[in-house]
Amino acid sequence: MYDELNGRVALVTGAATGIGRHTAVAFAQAGARVTIADVNVEKLKETLSMIEDAGGTGLLTRTDVSDPKQVEEMIEKTLEEFGQLNYACNNAGIGGEMKRTADFSVEEWDRLIGINLKGQWLCMKQEILAMLENGGGSIINVASILGTVGFDQAALYTASKHGLVGLTKAAALEYAEENIRINAVCPGFIDTPMLEQAGITSDPETRQAIEGLHAMGRLGSSDEIADAVLWLSSNRSSFVTGHTLLVDGGYTAR
Repeated sequence: MYDELNGRVALVTGAATGIGRHTAVAFAQAGARVTIADVNVEKLKETLSMIEDAGGTGLLTRTDVSDPKQVEEMIEKTLEEFGQLNYACNNAGIGGEMKRTADFSVEEWDRLIGINLKGQWLCMKQEILAMLENGGGSIINVASILGTVGFDQAALYTASKHGLVGLTKAAALEYAEENIRINAVCPGFIDTPMLEQAGITSDPETRQAIEGLHAMGRLGSSDEIADAVLWLSSNRSSFVTGHTLLVDGGYTAR
């Protein structure tokens, strides 16, 4: 479907499970060579096997996106192995606990913002520098519906995703004339291990309640988000930059 991705180079952070894993495999199926990054090496190895089973080529790198040096090394390894960087999906992130705003600790703020917002900026910084060297590229930041609306007892997560949407728009304006497109995908609730760990999909009543918040009456799938990322990477979205693409089953339409 996306022939122009064949032979190009993509990077996916948070690729050990869920959206990141499915996006990395989708890039490989389209013919791209893929760097996959995460802190969970064992799960990352599973993703690498899936890439190879799909006939693709992958490069595994253990990367904590909140660490500037590790992010620099991730990009350096990609360029050493593949020679360029054409697409980047910044997906790494954490959910955090559910509690009211005043009940969060400073440590919780620093950790969540450090990964979800600072980490995304650190990745963008290095990705942009690499893409400037090869004449352009496409960056997709995985934000959330909570980058556009609020959610009770998720103030830190909501703040991080609102910040990421703003960061995406500002960077898109800065690099548009240098052929780097920068967009955000804002998923609704997606059926991933993160939701299972939060007890949302493992408890039938909670799952039903969350599904009911979406006009389509269901959770989304990781493949549906991966499809959006590949479209934003491809030439089919060549006039799209600074955009916040809601893939939310009608959650925000209510």
